[in-house]
Amino acid sequence: MKISKSTHHFFTLSYLVVLSISLLTQGCSGSEEYTNSNDEEEKTTISIDENVLDYSRTPTNPYDRNPLVFSDQGAWMGFGFSDQDSLAAGFSGPFLMTQENGRWISPSLIQFSAKDESGKSIQFNSSDNRQKSYLSHLEQSSKNDDLELKQQLVFSSPHSVIISSTLSNNKNEAITLSPSFHGTIWPNSFQLTQFQNQIRIESDQSKAIGILSLLSEESSEININDSSYTFSANSFILQPQGEKEFLFACTFIFPEYDLNEELNLLEHRANDFQALLGDRKAEKSQLLNGLVSNMDSSWTDTIYQKLLAKTVQTLQNNWRVPAGEVTYAGLFPSYNYIWFNGFWAWDSWKHAVALSHYNVELAKDQIRLMYDYQTENGFIPDCIYRDTSIEKHNYRNTKPPLSAWAVWEVYLRDHDLDFIEEMYQKIKLQHKWWYVNRDYDKDGLCEYGSEDGTLVAAKWESGMDNAVRFDESSILKSAEGVYSLDQESVDLNAYLYAEKVYLKKMAEVIELEDDAQQFSNEAETLKDQIQSTFFNEKTGWFYDVSIDGKEFVMVEGCEGWIPLWANCATPEQAESIKDKMMAEDHFNTHVPLPTLSANHEKFKPDGGYWRGPNWLDQCHFGVKGLHQYGFHEEANELAYKLFHNAAGILKQGIPIRENYNPMTGAGLESKNFSWSAAHYLLLLLGE
Repeated sequence: MKISKSTHHFFTLSYLVVLSISLLTQGCSGSEEYTNSNDEEEKTTISIDENVLDYSRTPTNPYDRNPLVFSDQGAWMGFGFSDQDSLAAGFSGPFLMTQENGRWISPSLIQFSAKDESGKSIQFNSSDNRQKSYLSHLEQSSKNDDLELKQQLVFSSPHSVIISSTLSNNKNEAITLSPSFHGTIWPNSFQLTQFQNQIRIESDQSKAIGILSLLSEESSEININDSSYTFSANSFILQPQGEKEFLFACTFIFPEYDLNEELNLLEHRANDFQALLGDRKAEKSQLLNGLVSNMDSSWTDTIYQKLLAKTVQTLQNNWRVPAGEVTYAGLFPSYNYIWFNGFWAWDSWKHAVALSHYNVELAKDQIRLMYDYQTENGFIPDCIYRDTSIEKHNYRNTKPPLSAWAVWEVYLRDHDLDFIEEMYQKIKLQHKWWYVNRDYDKDGLCEYGSEDGTLVAAKWESGMDNAVRFDESSILKSAEGVYSLDQESVDLNAYLYAEKVYLKKMAEVIELEDDAQQFSNEAETLKDQIQSTFFNEKTGWFYDVSIDGKEFVMVEGCEGWIPLWANCATPEQAESIKDKMMAEDHFNTHVPLPTLSANHEKFKPDGGYWRGPNWLDQCHFGVKGLHQYGFHEEANELAYKLFHNAAGILKQGIPIRENYNPMTGAGLESKNFSWSAAHYLLLLLGE
């Protein structure tokens, strides 16, 4: 879905939250299972996505970013499990990923409770509380000697969840119960007011409006007390061995979407909750089975299948539908960090490549999202945000040119020529932009730079913000608004070589023969320049060089193996690069392929950002580069260490991190990082 710019510019941070409660009696569903394709003789089933992430932590304040949240369908909200006994009959949340770049409305907005006919509250044993998460839904159950409560939370759309609470009577006699739903909001953040048969939720800054609305015909009593409320439903008799299901929905919807249409859809879905849950399970089962069947033969054991499910769940939790100035669906880098509620250029290209293996339409939209902001001269901004009153789009710099790679990988999945034709001229214009605006001396080799003339933005343009190779760099002015670093970067030119190859392939499939020949010729010329300019025969490594190409920037970093990924090194050069990648005092560390050689004096493995820690995109490019030149044994050795030595990657519940300490394996920076998940997924698929 695309939201036109003529519409979305009118919308601010405002949103609408609607909570609807429906009381119905239905059955419960079983757990989901997936076929283990590794056993050809006898098909078995395993729940490879059960509890791959741990959502069992209640937020302690509105801005607590430690709890993980489950999201689906591109929603801008998420939920989790409670780790507090007092909240055991509900789900934590929602966490809204728009309000002030992420804010909890409540530790648990709606909880279920009941009293028996004597007025005594029903208590469930906290030790019996069982919580399970899947790609399709969250599920928890509690019980006492007489009753069992099972709750399931499913996203019915990008705007709504439906939560089922089913009470089962395990006694041989009937029980009379009086159910209620209650919740609290954070004080001094949102206000509750009653309006007719509804409860309104409004923010202290008039940025949010919510509605609690009863949908059933059963009478009820609503009580509001400052920041809490209680909705009391009619009492009922639960027969021996009988069960009763209560359904309610939580909707978070932007004003550009149709609220009435969403509520009508919710009412329809509530009439057959089990069908909704079944649909979601089938959707996720098909997704995972498709990926498992395409896993590289080296990584088909169950432990790797569970990692695959973790990568998909990480990407799923960062998925957002169009809203505000976000014109297409795409993925955040991470909801866990306050300033990552946006969409970055080279992150988007990487996300799209991974997504293309199981959601090709979302992959296309991720690419379209960034190209929707391409300027007339071909420039693509660094990052885009939903609400520029919170954070402005970054036009100070762009990011490395990897979009042609992403588009071609998408094309390989569905062979959609229309998509190639849609994107080709845009990528061609973006490719030309580099040579017009980032080739200071017009020698056919480009530099990173900035639009505002600042050195920091020029470093950002590389994507490796504080890399050691830029420590001595300075800025050069070519023209007004056109600035370059005083060094030509090997990774940038290797990416541009790869882009020429992909543009050639695109031109061929849409029958632009002259273009195809031109890009073929340009690629051969650039390959020769890369091999002769950036490779140091004495040390056997690719380096950045001074603007005149006469001096090497003698820093051995991950940029040195990008020519292998791009397939533009000579076999002899690749052999030399491989040797250093496999050397323990250089790049074959505990978690291999750090961003800086371990023997460099400025190597900072703990918290160094791009000065030592492992970034999974560069690790994947390194492994892929080795495969490109036939070093399969070495590539698999490094991949194995990336799987087994990065802390928590193969462990249940532990999130995927932004980067890792190459010496200890400790996870660093943001949790739930999309491109780390994307590149682990690609490693598992042998891509």
